[in-house]
Amino acid sequence: MSELSERFDTHDPGEKKVAEKIRCDACPVMCYIAEGRTGACDRYGNVGGNIVRMDPLTILDHAAETGAAVVPFDDGEAWDGELVDTRRRFVSAIGAGTTYPDYKPAPFIVSQEVEGVDLVTVVTEGIFSYCGVKVKIDTDRHIGDETAVVRAGGEAIGHVTTGEYGSQMLSLGGVHHLTGGSKAEGRATCDAMLALCNKEPVELAIDGGATVVVQAGRPPVIDGKAENRMRVGCGSATIGMFATQWRGLVDEVVVVDDHITGVVSEHQAGKVLGWQDTGIKILGRRSTPGRYFKVSEPGLGWGGTTISDPLSILGEWNAKKGARPGLSLLMVSTTGEQFSYYELDDDLKPVEKPFPERLRKSVDLIEDNCEPALCTVLFVGGAGGSLRAGVTENPVNLTRSVHGLQTYVTVGGAPCYVWPGGGITLMVDVSRMPDNAFGYVPTPALVAPIEFTLRRDNYLRLGGYEAEIRSVGDVLARGGEYLNPRHTAGAPADNPWPPLVQARRREGPER
Repeated sequence: MSELSERFDTHDPGEKKVAEKIRCDACPVMCYIAEGRTGACDRYGNVGGNIVRMDPLTILDHAAETGAAVVPFDDGEAWDGELVDTRRRFVSAIGAGTTYPDYKPAPFIVSQEVEGVDLVTVVTEGIFSYCGVKVKIDTDRHIGDETAVVRAGGEAIGHVTTGEYGSQMLSLGGVHHLTGGSKAEGRATCDAMLALCNKEPVELAIDGGATVVVQAGRPPVIDGKAENRMRVGCGSATIGMFATQWRGLVDEVVVVDDHITGVVSEHQAGKVLGWQDTGIKILGRRSTPGRYFKVSEPGLGWGGTTISDPLSILGEWNAKKGARPGLSLLMVSTTGEQFSYYELDDDLKPVEKPFPERLRKSVDLIEDNCEPALCTVLFVGGAGGSLRAGVTENPVNLTRSVHGLQTYVTVGGAPCYVWPGGGITLMVDVSRMPDNAFGYVPTPALVAPIEFTLRRDNYLRLGGYEAEIRSVGDVLARGGEYLNPRHTAGAPADNPWPPLVQARRREGPER
C-alpha cells in the first residue's frame, strides 16, 4: 500500500468512523484519516480523534491611521486568557476552515463595533474550481505570440493574452484546465496556481516563445536572464518626453521599439521645438509623422524587437531632405539599456563613434524613468454556492449586497476588485496578502480565504445566521469547530483595516 493510501482513503459518505480512521467532510474528497495523519490536502488532520485544521487561524493586527509600522506578535505566543485589545484586530479567513458542505454556516461570523457602527464579518475559506491567475510581466521582451499555450511541467495551464503597455500578460488556470482535461493537466494547473498565489517562483514554457520564471513581486527571468526595467513608454512616447533633453546636442534621435519606433526630427514634438529635417529613412510602416510600426518582429533585442544592430532599420539617407556628412545620430531603446552614437561619413553612411558624454545624461534619464521590472500575480475567482450559503440562507441576497456596496469583500484581509455583472467575481493582488494564504484540495481546486464585512442590521436582513455571531475576543479565546491554533500577525502596511472601510461607507443603493 502506498504512503498516500495509508494517509487517507476516499469513500462514499457513510459511518463517521471506519476502523481507526475518521472522515473529514471539509471538501468533496471526504478523506478517511488515520490518527496522526493528514488528508490529501494536508490542511486537515486527525489529532486525538478529532478533525483539526492544521494551519493556524490568522488574525491580522492593523496599525492605527498614523501610518506607524505594524509589529507582529510572536507567532508561537499562546493567549493567556487575559482581555486583549481587539479594536484593530481582523479575523481573516486564512486557516478558518470551509463552509463545505453547503448546509452549514461559515466557520466564523464575527461582530465588531467601529466608530459606533455594529459590524459583522463572515469568514470562510472557499473552494474555487472556477478560478484563475492573471500574471502581469513588466517587460518589453517578446515572450510568445498572443494565444500561445503556456505550460508548466509540460502540461497546458493557460495562454498568452493581450499585451498591455510595457507588460506581457498571461491568463492561467480556469475550470477547463483544472477539471476539463486530463488528471495530469489538472494537477499541473493546480500546483502552478497554488505556488504563484503563495508568492513562490514557477517556471513556465510558452509554445513557440520563451521560458519564463515568474514570482509575485520579483523581476521576471526570461530565457535565463533577469529583467531589470519596465520600458518608460513606446518609442513615440519617449520622444515626446525627452525631446527637449536632446535639442542642441544631437541632430537626430531614433528610439527603437517593437510597437512604435520614434524619430525626433519627424515627430510633432521635434517640429514644435524647431527640429531640422535630416533625410533619415526608416524601414517600417509609417503611421503618423515620426511614428513607425513593424520595424522588426518581436523578440529579445533592442526595444523588444529582434534587432541586435539598430542600423538594420535604416534605409538610404536623402541629401535633398537634409542629410549631410557629420550629421550626428543617437539610437536608443525604450529602457535606455541599449544605445549607440553615429555620425554620417562623406557617403552619408552612419559610422559608430565613441559615445559622447554630452548625451550620457539623457540616456540615464530614460533609465531613471523606467520602473523596476516586476511580476504581478492576480488571483481571480468566482464566489459561488458554498461561500454564499455560509453567509445567508438566501445566497442571492449576498450577491445583491456586494454589488449594492452594502458588503465589503476582502481576501485574506486584502482589498479586492469585484467585477460588475452577475455573481461575485473578484480579483486580488496576492502580494497584498499574508504569506501562504492559499491551499488546495485534490479535486483539484484552490482554496482561498474570503471575508464579507457589513453592518449587523444589513446582515440580519440578508437572512444571516444571527445565532452564530461571536465577538473577536471570543474567537481569540475559544477558536472554532476545527480546533486549530490562533495566530496574530501584522497586516501588510498598505492594506486598509476592513471594518473601518465598511464603517465609513455610506449605505449602498438597493439593487
